[in-house]
Amino acid sequence: MKKLLMVMAALLWSIAAQAAEFVLKSADVAPQATFASAHIFNGFGCSGGNVSPSLSWSGAPAGTQSYAMTVYDPDAPTGSGWWHWVVINIPATATGIAKGAGVVDSKTLPAGSQQVRTDFGMAAYGGPCPPAGDKPHRYIFTLYALKVPKLDVAPDATAALAGFMVHGNMLGKAQFTALYGR
Repeated sequence: MKKLLMVMAALLWSIAAQAAEFVLKSADVAPQATFASAHIFNGFGCSGGNVSPSLSWSGAPAGTQSYAMTVYDPDAPTGSGWWHWVVINIPATATGIAKGAGVVDSKTLPAGSQQVRTDFGMAAYGGPCPPAGDKPHRYIFTLYALKVPKLDVAPDATAALAGFMVHGNMLGKAQFTALYGR
């Protein structure tokens, strides 16, 4: 009987843990899938639409006061990877980012959100564009749940500085990886 109760308790705990799992997903880019041309950068030899994909999330950790979202390519031949998109100060009430919201001076990001300068030199989404002939690169989408309502980061700050502030205030994170090569 004691063993049965332990098994049932473990099962209930597992179900509760799964229900509260912090999840990030996209209707436009599936995990481990290849980006559609609409989301590829338009420049550096690439000719895509450079439209940021839609993102949605659920199951944030208790105490979440805001979010930050990044898209990072660890395979870029720079020695430090490549930041494709950084959005901070996303309100805790938000549950997603609309497709196409990653433009300069976006009016469709959740109210109060702030884009930070990427390695393309602009505070906006920059799609995948790895060097021709490279193996497909990994593009890691990460949503961070933060314990503060706002990060004090200037719009012209580097993605690394924003990342430092994000990691210092993180409660949890959800992520998925998409791929692109040419």
